[in-house]
Amino acid sequence: MVHKRPPIAGDSPAATASERLRVANINRQIAEELGVREQQVEATVALLDGGATVPFVARYRKEITGALDDAQLRTLEERLNYLRELEERRITILNTVREQGKLDAALEAQFWRPTAKVVSKTFIFRSSRSVAPRPRSPKRRGWSRWPTCC
Repeated sequence: MVHKRPPIAGDSPAATASERLRVANINRQIAEELGVREQQVEATVALLDGGATVPFVARYRKEITGALDDAQLRTLEERLNYLRELEERRITILNTVREQGKLDAALEAQFWRPTAKVVSKTFIFRSSRSVAPRPRSPKRRGWSRWPTCC
């Protein structure tokens, strides 16, 4: 399982600095959620990014991870994947809205506030053009309960 985006040749130092800041924020958030030290999270993320599996880390790398157990490591891996996907999605959505010319400072500040994928999806739909809602009930679709053929 690949956890980390490899650096691209065109990455600028400013882009890598902002990436390091995002990684630090993700590590800090995971450490707070699990109630462990940030150094434990950083060491575990480094092992997972290096290709180690959770059972391997739990069994053979306890001294590096600070004796995190299997359940904590699995939770850490799940949250790491979730938060990284969320960050990628946020950046994609932000770039899309910026290309549309609808991004201002207040909207960008509001955009970075949510912490769930569902909220990010809602944000992109609000910023795009509106679409008429689909009818949900059979009656609205024009179907009646009884056939009218007989």
